[in-house]
Amino acid sequence: MSKPAKSKTEILREAGFAYTIDLQMYINLKTKKAFSAAFVQDHSQNQIRKCIQEHSSGPEWRFYFNAEPSEAVKHELELALG
Repeated sequence: MSKPAKSKTEILREAGFAYTIDLQMYINLKTKKAFSAAFVQDHSQNQIRKCIQEHSSGPEWRFYFNAEPSEAVKHELELALG
């Protein structure tokens, strides 16, 4: 008998992401990646896994939104996330 599929939240949690209510985002400070709650809701588990596994280099944050946020929004998020 196969195990039930993991939820998107479980996949993110196991990859080191934590949900922050203030920003409504799943954030991983170590990998500097952030997923909006809407992105997670609208994408499949496989798509989420693929994004988690994408190589991120440099000091910049990588944001996953359904629509690309403006540079001002990215800057505000980067300030909030450190």
